[in-house]
Amino acid sequence: MQEELINRITIDPEICHGKPTIRGLRYPVENMLELLAAGMTIEELLEDYPDLEREDFLACLQYAAKVLQVKGVYRIAS
Repeated sequence: MQEELINRITIDPEICHGKPTIRGLRYPVENMLELLAAGMTIEELLEDYPDLEREDFLACLQYAAKVLQVKGVYRIAS
């Protein structure tokens, strides 16, 4: 199931300037993660975005975890 979830995240240069999106729709992973980080629950997001599924939000979280599986993380100047 883990591999199946990550396949919900797509990158297409013609959609949202090539940012990762959910199933090729115009929902950037970044935006969904920001909403989750702000405290919205998956249930609330499902109400606001009825064309998305619970697995889409889990795929966003899995994608974020995979992106952070790098050898080093460096501080970005603020």
